[in-house]
Amino acid sequence: MPEHPLKPIENLDPQLFNLVQQTRQLVFSDGALPRKFKFLIAMAFDAAHGKIEGTKSLATSAMEAGATKQEIAEVLRVASYSAGVGALHTAARALKELS
Repeated sequence: MPEHPLKPIENLDPQLFNLVQQTRQLVFSDGALPRKFKFLIAMAFDAAHGKIEGTKSLATSAMEAGATKQEIAEVLRVASYSAGVGALHTAARALKELS
């Protein structure tokens, strides 16, 4: 398993790192929206912003929370429409192992 991307922050400021982790748990817990939808939304944002590793990680988390490949594809349609074709280029590079 790869090292957590915020490991340097954890080493530098453990209190801040713990706060970020608590916020992540709050954001991605089931609520009015199921976890998988929250991961799909975050994946769309990362794809729209060119974040390959984030897109891949969030797609994996979404699938672990019950999302299907078809749901990922539909969310990427929305990201492409909203953010342009660059979102699809990011997603294609991030998700090539899921195909």
